[in-house]
Amino acid sequence: MTFALRASRTASALALAGAVVLAAAAGCSSGSGSGSGGAPAAASSGAASSAAALSGTVTVFAAASLTGTFTKLGKDFEAAHPGVTVKFNFGGSDSLAAGIVSGAPADVFAAASTTTMNTVTKAGDAAGTPTVFVKNQLEIAVPPGDPKGIKTLSDLTKPGIKVALCATTVPCGAAAVKAEAAGDVKITPVTLETDVKAALTKVELGEVDAALVYQTDVKAAGGKVQGVDFTEAAKAINTYPIVVLKDAPNATAAQAFVAFVLSAHGRDVLDAAGFQNP
Repeated sequence: MTFALRASRTASALALAGAVVLAAAAGCSSGSGSGSGGAPAAASSGAASSAAALSGTVTVFAAASLTGTFTKLGKDFEAAHPGVTVKFNFGGSDSLAAGIVSGAPADVFAAASTTTMNTVTKAGDAAGTPTVFVKNQLEIAVPPGDPKGIKTLSDLTKPGIKVALCATTVPCGAAAVKAEAAGDVKITPVTLETDVKAALTKVELGEVDAALVYQTDVKAAGGKVQGVDFTEAAKAINTYPIVVLKDAPNATAAQAFVAFVLSAHGRDVLDAAGFQNP
């Protein structure tokens, strides 16, 4: 009985020691991992270590239609990684792609179409395969109250209606061409703009009666313009890819920024702006 009691106590002590070792190992493992993605601030020692590892500047070339959402995501990313500064170059995707191919220093490219992204990938300037992260759809932007009574895409062809379109080399312009083909209409614009924000501004300033822009641009403009949906827009949806660039000066932080855009937090910000899931 004495021997059995001693053996039982020994087994219990060994079991307790094993539990302590396992708990300590679990604690170490938890401390070395990164925090949950998407939160603007690091919540654990692991996330803090990850944040401390990133530093320097991340230069992001992004489509003009991403201005509002990416500006917010950039600030959130900086809050999560205090050692990093995010700088943006917003504009027409075609001109941004041309700049990258010509050697402009950049870490990340987010385009408003796969066609413009292909300019970069075919030149061998992308590190890996681009990821489509959102879609966007055209909408007619008109002044508040719709003074010209524009209700359909074909209304943009009526005499006396001044329309702004994006140049056909820009994703929003290429989408407009698809919409025209779907509706069997031909719009004669009074101006062709270099990016979607410029086209929208023409409506805001009262220089045109309407512009074909993205739904997200109309939403971002608030009460400055009014949106008119049209059926042909469903035939002209643009997909937005994002990629880290091959010669990124700050590749590590660039990869982290792309992951941040693709995170649950990034998804929430993009959803709130009116972008569609890919």
